[in-house]
Amino acid sequence: MMEAEITNATKKGKTVGKKRILQLLLAIALIGGSAYLLKGDVWTFWTWWLLAGVLGLCAMPLTGRLFQGFADKGWIFSKALAIAVTGFFTWFLVSIKLAAFTTLTCVAVVLIFVVCCILLFLHQSRQGIWCMPEGHGDLVFWEEVIFFAVFLMWTYFAGFHPQAYGTEKFMDYGFMEAMMRSTTLPATDLWYSQGKINYYYGGQYFAVFLTKLSVTKVAKTYNLMRTFVAAFAFAIPFSLVYQMVRDRMDGQLTGKKRCVPPMAGLTAGISLSLAGNGHYIVYRWVLPWIQKLQGGESDSGYWFPDATRYIGYNPYREEDRTIHEFPSYSFVLGDLHAHVVNILFVLLLIGILYAWMKKMKSQRLDQVDLRTFTFWKREMLSPYLLLAGLLLGMYQWTNFWDFVIYFVVTGGVMLFGNIVRLGGKTWKILAVTIVQALELLAVSYLVIIPFTIQFDSMVDGVGIAKYHSYFYQLLVLWGIPVLLVLVFVISLLREKLKQVEHKSLYSLMAATDVPDLFALITGLCAIGLILIPELVYVRDIYENGNARANTMFKLTYQAYILFALTMGYGIYRLLIVTRNKLSKVLAGIVLFFLVWTFGYLGNSVKAWFGDVWKVSDYQGLDATTFLEQQVPEDAAAIRWLRANITGSPVVLEAPGDSYTKYERVSAATGLPTVIGWRVHEWLWRSNVADVDFKAEDVRRIYTSTDEDQVKRLLTNYDVSYIFVGSTEREKYGDSLNESLLQSLGTVVFQDETYDTYIIKVDGVN
Repeated sequence: MMEAEITNATKKGKTVGKKRILQLLLAIALIGGSAYLLKGDVWTFWTWWLLAGVLGLCAMPLTGRLFQGFADKGWIFSKALAIAVTGFFTWFLVSIKLAAFTTLTCVAVVLIFVVCCILLFLHQSRQGIWCMPEGHGDLVFWEEVIFFAVFLMWTYFAGFHPQAYGTEKFMDYGFMEAMMRSTTLPATDLWYSQGKINYYYGGQYFAVFLTKLSVTKVAKTYNLMRTFVAAFAFAIPFSLVYQMVRDRMDGQLTGKKRCVPPMAGLTAGISLSLAGNGHYIVYRWVLPWIQKLQGGESDSGYWFPDATRYIGYNPYREEDRTIHEFPSYSFVLGDLHAHVVNILFVLLLIGILYAWMKKMKSQRLDQVDLRTFTFWKREMLSPYLLLAGLLLGMYQWTNFWDFVIYFVVTGGVMLFGNIVRLGGKTWKILAVTIVQALELLAVSYLVIIPFTIQFDSMVDGVGIAKYHSYFYQLLVLWGIPVLLVLVFVISLLREKLKQVEHKSLYSLMAATDVPDLFALITGLCAIGLILIPELVYVRDIYENGNARANTMFKLTYQAYILFALTMGYGIYRLLIVTRNKLSKVLAGIVLFFLVWTFGYLGNSVKAWFGDVWKVSDYQGLDATTFLEQQVPEDAAAIRWLRANITGSPVVLEAPGDSYTKYERVSAATGLPTVIGWRVHEWLWRSNVADVDFKAEDVRRIYTSTDEDQVKRLLTNYDVSYIFVGSTEREKYGDSLNESLLQSLGTVVFQDETYDTYIIKVDGVN
């Protein structure tokens, strides 16, 4: 017997040893592959990857307690939590003017956070609480592999189209450069030198926070931030859905079923960060195939942005053009908007809500006396409630729409959780839920006061939708996930009605597992988000022709995220756990079409990045290479400003329309100009007359022959430098009064090849 045990132990040891060797070889291959693919950019890539790893490891004493019911103790979530907490409190200190926005401040806040986490770890150790994923090293290893591999993949792709040029990249990149130059927040608006940024700049702020913390350059981290978020958009859904399936199949994970949680997690990760929507299936494959069968020419040319500009565009409707983007499109396109960066923090909140729901389900409070101070103290000081309030407050600054959306989602979790743990007593459920909701609102509004007191709203109330989407268009875009949610709800209802004797809401919920309840919330909320724009919309400056666009864009973007999580869990829940054959068949059909949408990634990558298998075509991550490619006549002068001008003095350049090459100087340098993109400043300031007035003043400076008038205007706007280049000559032509302009100061830079020059105005230090 002893010999047999020794033999088995030896075999097991050899198996484990081989596994560790294979894992080591895989890690070496990934690290080596990143060096080969990214070339000189790999150092910045490694810096951010290591930074996330170190921050996440340090935050485990906090994360491990919040996610104590997770096999990995929230390992991937810990990275996001550390970034959210340290970044937010750095911003808070800077905003209330207790600190300057410098690398030193960023590092100091991080060190304070690390010390607090160490103290928490020591406290927990004395109590016998372990916050690390003990016994789940393989899971942590594969989560790290997934995070690194997806981060590398998207970063490599970005290097084939790194230029911060086109769409709204000038705005996103310019915000980052402006904040890099600024020691106060909000920074001076690069396109409105007499004011501060009046927009939801939190997303770009976090990119700058990590840039300053890692002592890297915006020219590279502009692209790195979006690929960083894309990595989390795969790894976090994997971790969450893996845990949800594991919880639901507890005790059944034997044999082949052990692969179900990782398969479900991978499906969720791919669905959220890589997949397209049903538009790709219909317009890339089905319709061309039908045309070919009918003897016509098959139109196989598919332009990937069409999946985001469908309702109101095909067929074209002048009065109702909308937007319905999704994460993989964002990651390919390369804009670094607030809604993109906030994916990281939205997924963090969703994970926290699931962990909180698990905690509530384990509590039975049907006999609790709500009149006791002890109960309310415990409820009001719940770390889940406080952290959810902090994140929701942060959303008011990163992407306000997410604040509204996830307040409702959080409310749903609180309500469902209270129904289960409070024993079905209606008055108790309502009392506790209402108090929790009020605290949630109070915390979320209090923590963000430094932003809201300086921010002017850009919306003008809510309107009733005058136009509506065609049903078939909604079916094309959302038919796959909606079918899954409906099948899941019906199947779940059938199961629970058979299990419970008393057909009450409480009995049904009490008999329902936490993962099922949570998937029910996310799925139903997602359906609600796609229905709301058919009923109402938020009014803004796009009222004429694009009234529903922004509302549909922001709501359905989050619907896509919630649907991805629901499908990742729901498909395998129906295929493996449910006994109803029809449900299994329908789940299989949904999985088939979902996998079909994965082809969207290949199509969009090919169209936007080109031949990514040709490593020699990799251009690098420098977002400013657009200067030499798009505005070569101004490139040298702009690079001179980037290299020689510190602080944020005003540099005058000609204003122009949004989405054009105008404002290339302020966008590439972060140096403010008097007035920039017209529509954007109109939106941010809600004062088109003021925008046009300033544009006319700039025209006078460049064209007037009245020296006194020009000097007065330069003084009024505190202009330090005057830029004369391609767009100034294009806009003002022969009216450009160069002799007068040059007499007002010293020409500090001149490119004689293109006749581009910069004047330093006299009397300015």
